[in-house]
Amino acid sequence: MKLLLVNPNTTQAVTDAVLRAARAVAGPGTELKAVTGSFGPAVIGSRAENALAQHSVLQLVADHAGDCDAVVLAVSLDTGLWACRELLPVPVVGMTEAGLLMGCNVATRIGVVTYGQRMGPLYRELVEDHGLASRLAGIATLAVPPELSFSDPQQVLDATLAAARQLVERDGAEAVLLAGAAMAAMAPSLQPHIDVPLLDGVACAVVLAEAQAALKLPKARCGSVSPTGGRTVRGVSPSLTALFAGRP
Repeated sequence: MKLLLVNPNTTQAVTDAVLRAARAVAGPGTELKAVTGSFGPAVIGSRAENALAQHSVLQLVADHAGDCDAVVLAVSLDTGLWACRELLPVPVVGMTEAGLLMGCNVATRIGVVTYGQRMGPLYRELVEDHGLASRLAGIATLAVPPELSFSDPQQVLDATLAAARQLVERDGAEAVLLAGAAMAAMAPSLQPHIDVPLLDGVACAVVLAEAQAALKLPKARCGSVSPTGGRTVRGVSPSLTALFAGRP
């Protein structure tokens, strides 16, 4: 089995963290291929940057998904998720959707930790879009940028643990999802210090992608995620033009 991990952020350190988290849970027969965006935001921090990243996601899957059994979107806003599900014949799993779904299996109420006050409303909207607003305990945002995860990881670990504890104590969260690709691989080191499950979105997505690939469920032949039948687009790369046209 081969999984493609897609990071549209242009920061290679994020991809490296994602790959560490994926390797920790992937089955022994699973090959992992991680790719990084070549254009767009360094780390998504706004709606505008997320709009750019959607194009990057589509470009990355057009270039790299052809020989893969499933795709994991290693971007915590699940950027381009449903577009990829339309265009690709293999399962596509978003890391935050996967983390929330895993949370629903272990808790009645899920807390979400992410970077930056500005991003809180975007994650609330994302939870609502996934139909899980009734299971959301709350969202805690860190007053540190994602880039600090690589330059001063201990500061970010301390801030993340404090935010997770706040969600448990103040909001009644029974599980906490670390929603940020830059947070990938943090959960194992923090888990001994908190009394509820900490969910790593990338790890949850890898396990779910392996399960979907193993089930070999057919792609829907009708409805909004069925194949588009071939569409004409202009001014984009040949590989992306071919993906829209339905050509391999």
